[in-house]
Amino acid sequence: MKITQYSTITNMLCEKCILVLFLLVFFSLNCLSQEKELTWEEIGEQYEFPKWYTEARFGIWVHWGAQTQPEEGGGWYARNMYQQYVGKQTWGKNAYAYHLKTYGHPSEIGYKDVINDWKAENLDTDALLQYFKSLGAKYFVALANHHDHFDNFNSTYHPWNSVNIGPKRDIIGEFEKSSKKYGIPFGVSSHDDRYLSWWLSAFGADTSGEMKGVPYDGNMTKEDGIGKWWEGLDPADLYGLPPEKRTPEWIEGVKHNWMLRHKELVTKYDVDMIWFDGYGFPYGDYGKEVCQELFNHSLQKHGKIMAVVAGKFHNEPSTVKDIESGGSNEMLLVPWQGILTLRSWFFKSDKDKEYRHNARTVIEMMSDIISKNGNLLLNVELLPDGTVPPEHKVILDDIGAWVNLNGEAIYASKPWKIYGDNLNSHLKRTEENVTEADLEALKKKATNEQFNERGIKAPPYGHNEVRFTTNGDRLFIFVMNPKEGAIELPSLGLNSDYTPNKISSIKMLGSNEKIEFKQNTDKLILNVPAKRINKYTTIFEVKGAL
Repeated sequence: MKITQYSTITNMLCEKCILVLFLLVFFSLNCLSQEKELTWEEIGEQYEFPKWYTEARFGIWVHWGAQTQPEEGGGWYARNMYQQYVGKQTWGKNAYAYHLKTYGHPSEIGYKDVINDWKAENLDTDALLQYFKSLGAKYFVALANHHDHFDNFNSTYHPWNSVNIGPKRDIIGEFEKSSKKYGIPFGVSSHDDRYLSWWLSAFGADTSGEMKGVPYDGNMTKEDGIGKWWEGLDPADLYGLPPEKRTPEWIEGVKHNWMLRHKELVTKYDVDMIWFDGYGFPYGDYGKEVCQELFNHSLQKHGKIMAVVAGKFHNEPSTVKDIESGGSNEMLLVPWQGILTLRSWFFKSDKDKEYRHNARTVIEMMSDIISKNGNLLLNVELLPDGTVPPEHKVILDDIGAWVNLNGEAIYASKPWKIYGDNLNSHLKRTEENVTEADLEALKKKATNEQFNERGIKAPPYGHNEVRFTTNGDRLFIFVMNPKEGAIELPSLGLNSDYTPNKISSIKMLGSNEKIEFKQNTDKLILNVPAKRINKYTTIFEVKGAL
């Protein structure tokens, strides 16, 4: 009896040991699988765009760095300050003259000295993120580096960064902490992969005048800095080597260094999104490896990939197509993004640069973008000290008031069967006033995407042109350029090809008053009231149509 009991107990213990060992092996394998780095192909097989991005519809970007410091000279100041003449280019034509007057001749005092002059003394990332969130932005992007090859973060692999020089602050690090504090997904933008050709002007010299032929400071060496503020730094690490000294091995080293810097950027700062200013992956496979690093980092942290890669990609899986200063001409099945700025990408006060946008045109662009399944990423042009220009804040406040009023039609919205009705009304309104050739040019421009924005100078929308979004069982009608009176929408007629149901009620967002309407077989007749809550694009909630 005792032997039998002993054997039974022994068997039970062995079974438990086997179970424990099995569980240990299972969880160990599971942990190993979680730690396994996915290839780009494996990422593509399982990637889904995260909801935080697809439901956001509106984000804020600060395209801000050392090139903001000079008050004039255009958005490519660092390049244009080394050019006495910039040819047909108008924006930035004043950079050389401004630099000469403000800093001195670029043979001695160059862009490296502009960086050192930039202090970002009033930057308060908490205040900025709190403000951007109050405007209704659902994600935030900060510039990590521009074509000037200067990192706005504490880079291990690049000495020319904002911790060592200029502000002597980890700008990206501060923005990251504030984004997390206010619960806003955090992205970074990288523009650095074109610097090799972009910086060639720094190795030139004046072609006329008393300084003719004197080399610019791009030709300086580390030894030239002895006894100066930049002692110990090598200009070649900022500008690159002079063209005649660039070997294939050196160029390959530049690309590899770019990869190391950006791998550190996406992991150390735990970014949710990276945006590239170029077509395809920067430096080819090097750029793809950075994206792979971002996605694997997100996978390890969240158990699934929650990160986004955006750029001017074309049919590249697992990426967001980005359209600069414009929007898609059609509804897209996959998420995409349009980017806009009010005046310039970097803040400048050049008198010859006009505003591209005001609150009205940004709101119209946003309405069009989200009706086609896109997001709007709006740039805020911070002043050199890190604050919002007062004149821009007036515009931003108007945009924020509209977004907060109409959030039901914006956030987590989805496109309807078509994106709008009574389309191209602005072309129809111009037909009487332009020649046939001009009209054809307008129609051709309407088919472009990059840089096809409808800004302040664009012909106004007709009062009957609309955009659509849906949210659950509700259809939303965006009247782009509202005016008191009835408008007709053929797409919502009961016999329309888009098969809407009988509408039960319509109301204007922000108001409980029911709107007068009539739906027949051919069209919906919607009465736009004279008294509206907001003077910009007016949105109506429609029930019963879906």
